[in-house]
Amino acid sequence: MTAKIKPAKGAPYARIMGVGGYRPTRVVPNEVILEHIDSSDEWIRSRSGIATRHWAGPDETVTSMAVEASGKAIADAGIRPEQVGAVIVATVSHLKQTPAVATEIAFKIGTDKPAAFDISAGCAGFGYGLTLAKGMVTDGSAEYVLVIGVERLSDLTDPEDRATAFLFGDGAGAVVVGPSKEPAIGPTVWGSEGDKANTIMQTLPWDVYRTKLAPGSAPDSLVPVEEVRYPAITQEGQAVFRWAVFEMAKVAQQALDAAGVSPQDLDVFIPHQANMRIIDSMVKTLKLPENVKVARDVETTGNTSAASIPLAMERLLATGQAKSGDTALVIGFGAGLVYAATVVTLP
Repeated sequence: MTAKIKPAKGAPYARIMGVGGYRPTRVVPNEVILEHIDSSDEWIRSRSGIATRHWAGPDETVTSMAVEASGKAIADAGIRPEQVGAVIVATVSHLKQTPAVATEIAFKIGTDKPAAFDISAGCAGFGYGLTLAKGMVTDGSAEYVLVIGVERLSDLTDPEDRATAFLFGDGAGAVVVGPSKEPAIGPTVWGSEGDKANTIMQTLPWDVYRTKLAPGSAPDSLVPVEEVRYPAITQEGQAVFRWAVFEMAKVAQQALDAAGVSPQDLDVFIPHQANMRIIDSMVKTLKLPENVKVARDVETTGNTSAASIPLAMERLLATGQAKSGDTALVIGFGAGLVYAATVVTLP
């Protein structure tokens, strides 16, 4: 006789209950970037919309920034750390292959042995994590799930690369996803286009250090055979721009359609904070009404990859530009190439 598996007993729906963010203390203006590249403040602003970004100091690690953002999100949600049943961390800049940084973060914020794991989905990482969290809550795997986007991209930035040196920033954003009596996180429209994988990528794989280094004279030393430059994130700017502008607006519209929401129903638009020109182009293509508040956090925070959407969400709410209960379209897109879009009710 085949055993019957009991059906899941989760919440009927899920929602974002709280949000928190952390931006490093150091603010880096374009003038600092220009010390290493032949460009101008006007060019950087016109191409990206970025005026400043935050770079982490020695004590502002991926873990410590995530812990700060998580504490704020948990407090905002009105729950205790030990009630968190799962911790999902989206990041590409935790430079240790294993263990997952999520386990360390979970311990440091005072949780009680939750499921904890990292995901690598570039700038779409937060959207992927949010989708997983929604599933956990509705199938009963966890009552409350902490989703964190955290990056220390200054560690993976080539200061002499004119195409990317000005783009990236550091920071952490987090949300708590929990049960809801009504739909508050819509269906996710997500996917990948691996044929474009080389358009945003790390310049060198980590194993290059194994193949490029040879044993030295001391028992455990390694001596470089040739100079190997530290890996950095690089991208084909024009190709990525065209893809984001033309293809991601379609994905955003599909997310609206899946949620049964029209542009006129929206209160807020929170796209990945990659580039102001991309954001403005998407607003135009989607024909968003003028009353829709649009996140433009990229101007002062730069591109923080997986952290950009929760950081922008936190700032909109903190400044009063958005309010609890607003309907928001969120979309992330980046390295992979990957993307994820959904409609949510703001906490």
